[in-house]
Amino acid sequence: MPISSRFVVNSTIFLLLVGFLALVAIVGMTIWLGENAQRYVDEASQVRDVRIAAVELRSALQNAESSQRGFLVGGNEIYLAPYGNARTQAQAQFERLKASLSPSSQTERMIRRLTDVIAEKFDEMDRTIALKSDLRDADALALFRSNRGKALMDEANVFLSSIMRTSDERLTTGIAEQRRNATWLRWVSVIGGLIIILVVGGVTITIFRYAREIVQTRDEVQILNASLEQRVRSRTADLIAARDKAEVLLAEVNHRVANSLSMVAALVRLQSNGIKDQVAKDALNETQGRIDAISAVHKSLYSSGDARFVDLDQYLSGLLSNVETSMRNEGHGASLRYDLEPLKLKPDLSVNLGVIVTEWVTNAFKYAYPDRAGEVRVRLKRLPEGRAELVVEDDGVGRGAEGAPKGSGLGTRIVNAMARTIGAEVEYIARHPGTSARLAFPSPVEI
Repeated sequence: MPISSRFVVNSTIFLLLVGFLALVAIVGMTIWLGENAQRYVDEASQVRDVRIAAVELRSALQNAESSQRGFLVGGNEIYLAPYGNARTQAQAQFERLKASLSPSSQTERMIRRLTDVIAEKFDEMDRTIALKSDLRDADALALFRSNRGKALMDEANVFLSSIMRTSDERLTTGIAEQRRNATWLRWVSVIGGLIIILVVGGVTITIFRYAREIVQTRDEVQILNASLEQRVRSRTADLIAARDKAEVLLAEVNHRVANSLSMVAALVRLQSNGIKDQVAKDALNETQGRIDAISAVHKSLYSSGDARFVDLDQYLSGLLSNVETSMRNEGHGASLRYDLEPLKLKPDLSVNLGVIVTEWVTNAFKYAYPDRAGEVRVRLKRLPEGRAELVVEDDGVGRGAEGAPKGSGLGTRIVNAMARTIGAEVEYIARHPGTSARLAFPSPVEI
């Protein structure tokens, strides 16, 4: 079963968390056992001082007692030198013992009693030594045989033995506790180490398996890509062939439409030549001009190689040349000058603009200069924000005070209708002399 990247991430985080907890447990146990070991070392040092002081104190008391008995039996004062040293040693060890014992109410009672016992013991020994030194042997023996010294010594031994026994028990307990702690540390370390090993192994296996599946998936993707690239190339070739065929068909359609419109224009021209009524003749001539404008768009489409767009400047140049030639053939003496910026537009928009400019230029030729020659100017230029401007102007007589159309008015209605269709703005500006017709229209295609 394949594993997902989410599973890899989640399992890795979980295993690393388990390993981290195991490591924390090992470190925590080590620190805790280290603190216990340090506490045990401090306690063992204190217990050792207590036991050494108790042993040395008992030894000093025994040495002092031995020196006393030697002096009582032999009467030789040489025994008194060890007695003095033992007395001094006993006092020093007793002070050390008191300093080493942990303070408690029981310890304080024991120290007070042991102080009294030791003081009374040395007092008993000092008295017997003094009586022996004064040659009062009988009194000294009587005091010695009273066994008061032996009772005091036994009581001191009881206290000191208890202290040593307690110290030994504390040492034994501490050693046993350290052994248990060492066992705990060993087990925690072993278990934690096994957990960490399992975690590392689990993470390694998961990552290795995931990496292997990634490699397999990559190989499969490469195979699919190779197959897909082959299919894309085949499909692209089919699409290119279909596009070429469609372009050929579209060019053929535009060619046929242009020819059909040219034939219609020729028929209209023939009809116009056979009519005597000048008004009807002019109407047919205007209709022919509009048909020529539409036909010119289709000619431009099948001759440009790109049926999606029309080169408006080239299209209008050819259209205006035809209009000028036609007007001159009809006897109108105006001249035509144009300045057209390069611009690409869609065919529908170009057809509307061609009809509009044909209407305006035709009207300028017919009505701007009724009694003299003049000039008609056409400008095409881009405007900011995706718009363009088409201007037809002359220096003739103008449109009149009311701006009423000269003729049937059909051309004006056609211009207004087509301007609304393409979302353009029509404006007629009176000049002195002449008229300027301006059309501002959207120019969405900029290539």
